[in-house]
Amino acid sequence: MTTPDLDALLARMSPADKLAQLQILWRRDEADALALARAGIGALFWPQSAEKTNALQRAAVEESAHGIPLLIGLDVVHGQFTIFPTPLAQAASFDRAVAEADALVSATEARSGGVTWTFSPMVDVTRDPRWGRVVEGFGEDAFLTSAFGAAKVRGYQGDDLSSSERIASCLKHFVAYGAAEGGRDYNTTDMSWRRLRETYLPPFRAGVDAGAATVMASFNSLNGTPMHANRRLLTEVLSDEYSFGGVVVGDADGVLQLAVHGVAADEIDAIGRALSAGLDVVMGGIELSTEGAPVLDVVDAARLDDAVMRILRLKRDLGLFENPYADAAAERSAPTSDTLDEALRAAERCPVLLKNDGGLLPIANEPRRILLTGPYARSTDHLGAWVQHFGAEAGTLADALAAQLPQVSWTVADGADFLAPSAAQIEKAVALAAGQELVLVAVGEPSSISGEASSRSDIHLPGDQVALIRAIAATGVPFVVLLATGRPLVVEEWIDDAPAVLLTWHLGTRGPDAIARVVAGAVDAGGRLPMTFPRSIGQIPIHHDHERTGRPARAGGSLDVERWDVGLQGPNNLDDYYSSKYLDLDLGPRFAFGHGLSYTTFRLDGAQLDTPTVSAADLRAGALVTVRVDVHNTGKRDGDDVVLLHLADPVATLAQPVQRLRGFRRVTVPAGEKTTVTLQVGWDDLGFWDDDSRYVVEPGELVLTITDGTDATPLTVLVTG
Repeated sequence: MTTPDLDALLARMSPADKLAQLQILWRRDEADALALARAGIGALFWPQSAEKTNALQRAAVEESAHGIPLLIGLDVVHGQFTIFPTPLAQAASFDRAVAEADALVSATEARSGGVTWTFSPMVDVTRDPRWGRVVEGFGEDAFLTSAFGAAKVRGYQGDDLSSSERIASCLKHFVAYGAAEGGRDYNTTDMSWRRLRETYLPPFRAGVDAGAATVMASFNSLNGTPMHANRRLLTEVLSDEYSFGGVVVGDADGVLQLAVHGVAADEIDAIGRALSAGLDVVMGGIELSTEGAPVLDVVDAARLDDAVMRILRLKRDLGLFENPYADAAAERSAPTSDTLDEALRAAERCPVLLKNDGGLLPIANEPRRILLTGPYARSTDHLGAWVQHFGAEAGTLADALAAQLPQVSWTVADGADFLAPSAAQIEKAVALAAGQELVLVAVGEPSSISGEASSRSDIHLPGDQVALIRAIAATGVPFVVLLATGRPLVVEEWIDDAPAVLLTWHLGTRGPDAIARVVAGAVDAGGRLPMTFPRSIGQIPIHHDHERTGRPARAGGSLDVERWDVGLQGPNNLDDYYSSKYLDLDLGPRFAFGHGLSYTTFRLDGAQLDTPTVSAADLRAGALVTVRVDVHNTGKRDGDDVVLLHLADPVATLAQPVQRLRGFRRVTVPAGEKTTVTLQVGWDDLGFWDDDSRYVVEPGELVLTITDGTDATPLTVLVTG
């Protein structure tokens, strides 16, 4: 087969043929799916084998009016068969290569069965951990989310979408879905246009610049306009301003829900409004091929043609006109040794060492009595949210630790259930702890209560797990908490009693092996938090790049900006009572964005700028400011450090955040050695959006602080007019 002239193909299509292309439907049964393919539908969901996918493609190519192949979609979020860490866990690696490796393996496995389109990555910036879908994104920071979102796009798509190892990516959810009121899924969002520009739009711009083939509209309304009908954003910003020429797809029944929002009279009205606003593909709803004719009366013919052409171009780029079929003989249906190795390497990069008082971690492989207890001791629930039923299961932590530390004498007890009352199990674990030298308490949030439709008003450890930790603490036996979760949790009831805490997230198919290797010190605990851990639910939303207030609270007698003090000063005669704080809560979060310890120690020195002065004109023309710093490993173990570059603008025409992340680099440094980290910032990094949606870089002094959470050096750069 050869790719047809797309303009000529479009000209041959009837209005009804065009409408049919603008839809993706769930497969009901095999006969129904084949009928939809013959009717010329544009896309279907994966029927779970290459053979069945090929049957659908044959019906579309050989039996439909114009022989247009199908797009085959599936949510391949962090693995198809080989499951990688959840996206939030990946962000904790501060290593773009982790996200890119996941996407490449996922694309290769999915494409082998005929999948050509994934609804990933999610690039919603998320500041409210009550929202269950924080697990699906990359955390609270727009810069970090932009970097990881772009990496996932590159991993899924590469340089050639027609490759057998690539699939079309989809940036979701456009836009501000992660700012839903109350952290409640599908809820409304209301914010200033400036906040939208500063925080929630940049990851989509970065993904578009990385070549993302598609974008998904979000369920939420924004300032009263549901996103599926938001022409200002779908067309004026995404299509026109960002020059996005790809496909905009609705979320599941999101178009139909315009009537539920109350901005459309019925489904036909909703479809018309969505297509007119800039949506190209309707997900779900009535069958447009047979019931959509009334839509033609309300949608401009040129807009209809534009939507169809975007879909045809995507199918051309995927090589579907020339080769619509998957090679069934080469189909993958399980992980390989290579993909499992990739998943292990990725998972090892993600754990975050929150505490390590007394150096309880790592654990040496030597004769020792250790109790492993908690619901994650023998659970295989390590895959996390958004995993299809055919994803390869993980083993257990008990087996992985026994294999990694064979000289240890292990005792294993469940200790508690995830959700149910567990008094008897706790009593047994306490009795067993009395004869041990160390206890590992493996607790956390099960995958079932994170992800879509899994918002939680209470983000403490569920069930009786806190009681288990307290009971173990009361024994006096040294213990380590291994904390698996899909979101930041409130840990105040037990965190001060726990000498050491390793945040393990949900790490996928090789998760238990990765945890065991970090616990044993085979690899360093080098991850950092991509999202703040609050002290209380009442602090939410809480994030590191909060805007400065005129009355910051004091800590230890000095003005405090939550550990990110970059030399900013305020009036010294304020009564601290009248300051921005909670009367019943310590200042700041429990664990801040970027927090994470290592098994070794580091020192930063020699921080310098390549130039202390740069003109705004030169920046606009592409000039960059380079920051360098030496990272010394001052300990006795090889280890990983994460260097962050923050920007502060001490005096601006609009109040600025206390800091904004503008660069990061994770480096492995051998014991006793050093490496030099170089980071660069330019025009897009040094300015801000004003209230009139203008991006400005103002003349004046800016402060660039380079830090690894321990050492921090502020450097001043002067921007001239």
